[in-house]
Amino acid sequence: MRKDTIDIVTLGCSKNLVDSEKLMKQLEANGYKVTHDSKRPQGEIAVINTCGFIGDAKEESVNMILEFCQAKEKGKLKKLYVMGCLSERYLKELEAEIPQVDKFYGKFNWNELLADLGKPYHSELALERRLTTPKHYAYVKISEGCDRKCSYCAIPIITGPHVSRPMEDILDEVRLLVSEGVKEFQIIAQELTYYGQDLYKKQMLPELIDRMAKIPGVEWIRLHYAYPAHFPEDLFRVMRENSNVCKYMDIALQHISDNVLQKMRRHVTKDETYALIERFRKEVPGIHLRTTLMVGHPGETEQDFDELKEFVRKARFERMGAFAYSEEEGTYSAEHYADEIPQDVKERRLDELMAIQQKISGELSQKKIGKRFKVIVDRKEGEYYVGRTEYDSPEVDPEVLIKAEEGHRLKTGSFYQAEIYDADDFDLYATIVK
Repeated sequence: MRKDTIDIVTLGCSKNLVDSEKLMKQLEANGYKVTHDSKRPQGEIAVINTCGFIGDAKEESVNMILEFCQAKEKGKLKKLYVMGCLSERYLKELEAEIPQVDKFYGKFNWNELLADLGKPYHSELALERRLTTPKHYAYVKISEGCDRKCSYCAIPIITGPHVSRPMEDILDEVRLLVSEGVKEFQIIAQELTYYGQDLYKKQMLPELIDRMAKIPGVEWIRLHYAYPAHFPEDLFRVMRENSNVCKYMDIALQHISDNVLQKMRRHVTKDETYALIERFRKEVPGIHLRTTLMVGHPGETEQDFDELKEFVRKARFERMGAFAYSEEEGTYSAEHYADEIPQDVKERRLDELMAIQQKISGELSQKKIGKRFKVIVDRKEGEYYVGRTEYDSPEVDPEVLIKAEEGHRLKTGSFYQAEIYDADDFDLYATIVK
């Protein structure tokens, strides 16, 4: 157990990761040595940044807290602190049920931890953080919270209403990250397309991305978590005109059946969804769309599910994830609908949907054979260098595997032209074009 060492564990999404990175910077500025997601925590203090999104994530967070409580009881840890979405949502319950934790913080007041450790908050470092990602890419969070009231989602309950960050703040952060060697920026928010509505009284995402793309040293910008209703159409132009804005859009569509979309309170129709996808493909040629779909929402009939399968076949998403509905207390669904679809039916639907997508993904990957792409190298693993194209976000999308050849070393964080010679359902295999 090392004095003045703090272990931070981050669970959940990249938005949580950004918070952990900001806290790490503050702790280091106060003289602590900080580790992140260490396989063998060694500090006398631990901080767990929790997720509270759905059942599985909550369970993982609670299990992690209990694991560290055991370490504390065995004398391997002096202080245990918990922050993030789970404790934002269940603060009182957690305090009562897990008294071994020294203090629980919510999602937005984590800097109080510094005061509790007897350390100051360094406001001059407000834009800075200790990156936990490879140093060539970073996540940039442009807003907090969400004003959408989708029936199944607990996020607005946890994070509150949408709050945009001032545009100059974000651009300053990007400039700072460029000066530290970051080349690739994953732009994240609970809901990107609403950006600016609260601060500037209009959707400002297109202008923000346009200005970000003009910053020297910004090689790739990738957009995550858009919403289909009232999509800011000027973004198509921005993506087309700026070669460093990746032709990639992560837009969670959830469903296609009008019946289910209405029950989900998505404020978009089947026809509007099809039209939006068509517009994406036409306005930004070559764009790769990533979406998330849900099966088993209360009221989803077999006919609705058939429509969803047909949608996946027609839309041919380059990237798709799906999950089964799980009831979250406090949401509109939990209060107004009975969760009457049996779990085995949800699982069957999920498996069917993903099987359709796997075939599509495989076919789309095969079409890349013989083509050349700009690839960034993330790491070396075994006998391969592992990289990504502009169409691949870290952690979630396919990777490009390049055989490490004798006398031909590739640099992590550098870009190369690569030619694809083989593909499977999940990865591409390439050689460097010298």
